[in-house]
Amino acid sequence: MIYQIYPRSFRDLHGSGTGNLAGITAELHQIAGLGVDAVWLSPFYPSPQRDAGYDVSDYTDVDPLFGNLDDFDALIARADDLGLRVIVDLVPNHCSEEHTAFRAARAAGPGSAERELFIFRDGRGVAGQEPPNNWQSHFGGPAWTRVTEPDGTAGQWYLHLFDSSQPDFNWDSQAVHAEFERILRFWLARGVAGFRVDVAHALVKKPGLPDWGGNANGSPSTGFPFSEAPMFGQPGVHEIYRRWRDILAEYDGERILCAEANAHPVDAVADWVRSDEMQQAFNFPYLNTGWNARALRAVVDRSLAAFDAVGAPSTWVLSNHDVSRHVTRFGSTAAVRFGDGLGPRDPQPDHELGLARARAATVFMLGLPGGAYLYQGEELGLPDHTTLEDRFRQDPNFFRTAGQRVGRDGCRVPLPWTPSGPTLGFGPGKTSWLPQPADWERLTRSAQNGDPASTLSMYRQALATRRRLELGSGGLRWLDTRPADGVIAFENSGIGVVLNTSDDPVPLPEGEVVLSSGPGATTDADGVVVLAPNAAIWLRQHR
Repeated sequence: MIYQIYPRSFRDLHGSGTGNLAGITAELHQIAGLGVDAVWLSPFYPSPQRDAGYDVSDYTDVDPLFGNLDDFDALIARADDLGLRVIVDLVPNHCSEEHTAFRAARAAGPGSAERELFIFRDGRGVAGQEPPNNWQSHFGGPAWTRVTEPDGTAGQWYLHLFDSSQPDFNWDSQAVHAEFERILRFWLARGVAGFRVDVAHALVKKPGLPDWGGNANGSPSTGFPFSEAPMFGQPGVHEIYRRWRDILAEYDGERILCAEANAHPVDAVADWVRSDEMQQAFNFPYLNTGWNARALRAVVDRSLAAFDAVGAPSTWVLSNHDVSRHVTRFGSTAAVRFGDGLGPRDPQPDHELGLARARAATVFMLGLPGGAYLYQGEELGLPDHTTLEDRFRQDPNFFRTAGQRVGRDGCRVPLPWTPSGPTLGFGPGKTSWLPQPADWERLTRSAQNGDPASTLSMYRQALATRRRLELGSGGLRWLDTRPADGVIAFENSGIGVVLNTSDDPVPLPEGEVVLSSGPGATTDADGVVVLAPNAAIWLRQHR
């Protein structure tokens, strides 16, 4: 069980308006109290912060925004005391344009060894005025930017699958391999338990960088599956991770690699967790499944089959820093695209309905065998900030699409800790880097502490019960239900898990209630024990 911490939004101890490592260290006991095994830290490295730290300018230091290496060492020591392992984000597909290696590449000119570290190409057209191919950035617009050469002339183009400030590394270069092996060893020596690898499917590109007839950003479309996209999922990525796994094995203790491989279908995700590669991979097909019983049962079946086939645990996740929180998704009548959110001009979600469904989805997910990831604040039932004003936005998605996509800022808003103060206990200052919604006082951690009906209490109970009953290492057997009517149920280690996605109460099988997402088991007018709409329950099965 791994808990994702987004450092800039977790806790500000210094009053800067931005979270910091010291703030994380001060509150780690709160996370340990949830019952998780490890924390995953999103990037805290030096960066110009054009993409919230995923534009790294130095991979072996801490951005002064968050503290310094002494603060990092103190965090590791505190985590050790609490029995928590620390996993850090690694961003190997691209760096910041301010990285010294990229600055040297621009200055050195075409054909230089410095440019071989990145993907520079001559343009098409008589004067090279057209990009080398038709690939598009995931943040909107072309995936290529033309540079001005040292002599002042218009020159080559460099590839950036994301923002223009994030040039892609050239993983055909052995110097790139050597540099990232050095980076791995630097953090392993400081005690990290592993790495979450950003965009793990994108490092190697298809030779020749051909045009792509599907969606030009590589996302799957009819007739053009992800598996054939020239910028993703190339066979060469797997040799990189085999080498990295060997490096981790040189260090004492259990160290892991987790792939952020947004691959489709789920069978493709399993390629990253074969026995000699990574230990875990995010299950994006599961995350992207809507509030639909049949679809959920199908993706669980496919996930278990795919991961079991390579001897790896399935993983489950409902929210992270790149997607709209599941309270908001499940309460919205409109589909929310991956990597985007809702803004004040969009139809607003029903937060109460969304919270009921989100709690039920969590109870269902935590009953599944395998590993699970939680995103900071979901244990408080936080929704997105869906009315955030444009003047506060920082996501490059928003700027590169001229506001057509509001981006991910809504799910990255600083956490509320106490009902009082201008930042709800996030920090001692008067402002935070993104403002919080006006109605979050009731969702603060201190407001939910001690309330047995709160979302925080439900998470604590669910995680403690999951650990005690060893559900993560159990197995799944589907029970006889009618998914077409919105109900699915399974048994894991003697616990029956029932999910009702419908708008009507449904009869429950016999059993002792262990955990419920809401009202629990009730009796209808006919004396039948039922489960409420948009709810989930764990029952101890009597044999």
